[in-house]
Amino acid sequence: MISLEEFRTEAVSWLRENVENAPQNYGAILPPSLVMEGVEWQKRIYAAGWAGIHWPVEYGGQGLTSQHQSIWLEECARIDVPPYVNMVGCVLAGQGVQIYGTDEQKSQHLQSIITASELWCQLFSEPESGSDLGSLRTTAEADGEGWIVNGQKVWCSGGRYSNWGILMARTDTSLPKHRGISFFLVDMQSQGIETRPLRQMTGDAEFDEVFFTDVALPESALLGPMNGGWHVGMDILTKERGSIGAGAITMQRRLDSLMSLADSELDPHMRQKLVTLLMQGKSYHYLGQRQGPDASVSSSLNKLGITELMFDIANLRANIAGIEALLEGSGSNSLLSAPGARIAGGTSQIQRNIIGERILGLPKEPRPE
Repeated sequence: MISLEEFRTEAVSWLRENVENAPQNYGAILPPSLVMEGVEWQKRIYAAGWAGIHWPVEYGGQGLTSQHQSIWLEECARIDVPPYVNMVGCVLAGQGVQIYGTDEQKSQHLQSIITASELWCQLFSEPESGSDLGSLRTTAEADGEGWIVNGQKVWCSGGRYSNWGILMARTDTSLPKHRGISFFLVDMQSQGIETRPLRQMTGDAEFDEVFFTDVALPESALLGPMNGGWHVGMDILTKERGSIGAGAITMQRRLDSLMSLADSELDPHMRQKLVTLLMQGKSYHYLGQRQGPDASVSSSLNKLGITELMFDIANLRANIAGIEALLEGSGSNSLLSAPGARIAGGTSQIQRNIIGERILGLPKEPRPE
């Protein structure tokens, strides 16, 4: 097996040679406007042996370790290119199928994920159960040959271009809410699925709402145990956390950009606000490194802190720009998109609940029936 040092050297060399072929670093979610570029980048990554680094060789991976994968994520962050086509497929669906999938599911999906033959979306959140995912209402009723799905999902990234989706749906209404949910792999071309773009206040439509009307799923769509979908979903969501090293690099880039605001002519109040945000950012930078490589509930501290920090930075930039912040451009787009970060990936309110209940040991929030 190639050593970590050799692997890093080869990764850096290849990325430097191929950076001109990479799309802009769009992050975890592939925007609809960059689908072709993202797919071509993933194909290039796969052909060169940089896809599925820690996946089994029999499914198209390289059979290396998670440490090798972390190095790849770090070096992609350092050179500022996407490490894979999209996180939902290459991390959530890929890891979920590896851990809970049947041999047939593994053969059908794993290699097609890392070759970008299949793109995936996440079908979890609902209009009335985004943060409280355990209260989801989309149902999957057994019909003898599989399940019939009815319901609605919202804030779905990539729904309109994805081939497959990972779905959480209620399969037993008689069980406590977290125990009556199952996890499914859904062909997005199935009859009865309708996808509608959601227009945001930025003017973009990065997300979709997805409607299920009598959608028939085969028995092979079930991933993991019946009514055990909550555990499956929570388990693979921990895989969403990227490497600590990559996160630290990205955070440092944000802080360097923030530091550049000091070159502007700032009044004492603005300068003090800038210094405060820089100190907060550095604290979150070190907190992320302190956590270690394994995701835990303490990641809610960083998620909450960085989300609120990005919101405050967007406001500070707008205040410094003055009336120019009212004009269309990167500054106004950042300001308009900043509130969404307080919702995406778990709302700030939910992160506070996790911190209070699971870290500080405070009494649980009352939950009305």
